[in-house]
Amino acid sequence: MPLDRLAFQGLRNLQALELSPGPRINLFIGDNGTGKTSLLEGIHVLGMGRSFRTRQLRHAIAHEEDGVTLHGRLSGEPPLPIGVRRRRDSDELEMRLAGGRVGRVSQLVETLPLQLINPDAFRLLEGSPAGRREFLDWGVFHVKHDFLDAWKRFRRALKHRNALLRHGRMSDASMGAWERELTHWGARLDELRRAWIDAFLPVFQETLEGLIALPGLQLRYARGWDRKRQLADVLEQSRETDRQMGFTQQGPQRADLGIRLGRRPAIEILSRGQQKLVVSALKLAQGRLLERLTGRSCVYLIDDLPAELDGEHRRVFCEWLAHMRCQAFITSVDPNALTGSWDVDTPVSMFHVKHTEAGQGQLLPMDRQTS
Repeated sequence: MPLDRLAFQGLRNLQALELSPGPRINLFIGDNGTGKTSLLEGIHVLGMGRSFRTRQLRHAIAHEEDGVTLHGRLSGEPPLPIGVRRRRDSDELEMRLAGGRVGRVSQLVETLPLQLINPDAFRLLEGSPAGRREFLDWGVFHVKHDFLDAWKRFRRALKHRNALLRHGRMSDASMGAWERELTHWGARLDELRRAWIDAFLPVFQETLEGLIALPGLQLRYARGWDRKRQLADVLEQSRETDRQMGFTQQGPQRADLGIRLGRRPAIEILSRGQQKLVVSALKLAQGRLLERLTGRSCVYLIDDLPAELDGEHRRVFCEWLAHMRCQAFITSVDPNALTGSWDVDTPVSMFHVKHTEAGQGQLLPMDRQTS
């Protein structure tokens, strides 16, 4: 379901706004520093309970405000309101769905599936395995209903085993009990991840080929421990070295997605523009798979779409968004960079984000440019 209403108050330099976005492409044009990325940030907080720009949400509160309040509404019969509030003097994130309080961020994530394509998305290629695990687990969470329970139980067992390792004097009975838990839920996590990867790979390959020709690019799942050994044996045999390190060195918590071109990591070979298209293919394919398996669509947040892409690849990217019939919020500094990127049958809502005399970002509707 697309968002049909947004209302933000107290978010960074953005003037308080009420917006009725279009169901398909929403394009925000403006100079640097006007608040375009802040608009995407607000939607991200609605769907993820956190910002992609700061670890502490209080840092996103405008200087003169006591807090930030974000409201959205998903279209449907009936429409579904969603809201988030964070006060400056509180550490609590207040979350609401359909007018009622909710206590788990996972409820927001499930309600408003988001895909973010911004400069941080390059971490899928160049960053640590943690970012790729998060990408992987987001996909599994949305299509495998028992994933969250398995993940929580695994993390609990891992926490207790690590505590025993750091304690120094290990009880074999206690260690054995938590290792059995760790083995059981670790195997379940691996099973769920593998099933998702098997479904994801052909969708990713099709999406990548639609964006750019990169023969030889491969995506490989590594489960986090020796593929020829059982996790129970790995844990038992590594107790001493794990005790010396103070943590469990092998298991699903070390899983990764290897992205290679031929025999080398893709990041070592691809240009910046090619990297952006690979990352975009990963994100678009994840959303396409979600829709294929569940019938639910993602909302796409794309910060500075034209950056690193030439005119032809911008056009191809935009054609994919039109083909997917999804809702997207896209920013650009250059008002002409995306002109003519969508045909006249694709609904495009355009907005100008500009500075007011008070230095705030103000949102104004624009007429669509089709030439």
